[in-house]
Amino acid sequence: MNLRDLVYGLYARRVEGRLDHTQVPKHIGVILDGNRRWAKASGGTPEQGHKAGADKIQELLGWCAETDVEVVTLWMLSTDNLNRPEEQLVPLLGIIENAVRALAADGRWRVHHVGTMDLLPSRTQTVLKEAEGATHGNTGILVNVAVGYGGRQEIADAVRSLLLEHAERGTSFEELAEIVDVEHISEHLYTRGQPDPDLVIRTSGEQRLSGFMLWQSAHSEYYFCEVHWPAFRKVDFLRALRDYAARHRRYGA
Repeated sequence: MNLRDLVYGLYARRVEGRLDHTQVPKHIGVILDGNRRWAKASGGTPEQGHKAGADKIQELLGWCAETDVEVVTLWMLSTDNLNRPEEQLVPLLGIIENAVRALAADGRWRVHHVGTMDLLPSRTQTVLKEAEGATHGNTGILVNVAVGYGGRQEIADAVRSLLLEHAERGTSFEELAEIVDVEHISEHLYTRGQPDPDLVIRTSGEQRLSGFMLWQSAHSEYYFCEVHWPAFRKVDFLRALRDYAARHRRYGA
């Protein structure tokens, strides 16, 4: 351990010691951004960057467990990412599949896929379904793996599901128009039954949501971190929690 690591470790313990666990967000969404830029800056390949980013996930979940976070949503692959050239997409999907298998094998987390399953290759679908089934009975953090996820796509899928449900019931469009409200749509989201994210963290310095949890994040707090995802440290995580705890959430009031 070098001097810099020692200083960061001491600072992290200081921040953690002052953290009020009653003010910790229960649901954190994370946009895992900057893998390729981190790799380029360090002289590595994009694949090495994505692998380093995948390895960081277990660290993050460990920090979340230590601070009583209950739900974590990880944006691992967007619907836009599916348009990447095959020579980029195939290795990335393999890394994501390995990361999901590792989450399931850990034994602590409950894995839940959020996204449009039909857009993904059959092998990826199988890995996601098996991980969800294998961890269903776990009592640890609920980990939403957003793979093939887009916020607009989620809302479209929710509306489609709502329409199909009422079509099976024989509800007319006029009747549905009279009764549909926010809660009806929420009940058909990928995250139905879960609390909305209290805090959304995005790494790599980008200050935009890019479509992440558009419906659920209406009242979320945002924290934009300059470091690229593979370089994200515990002290960065604790700073995000400290910043969140200092805010006064008004929910539009």
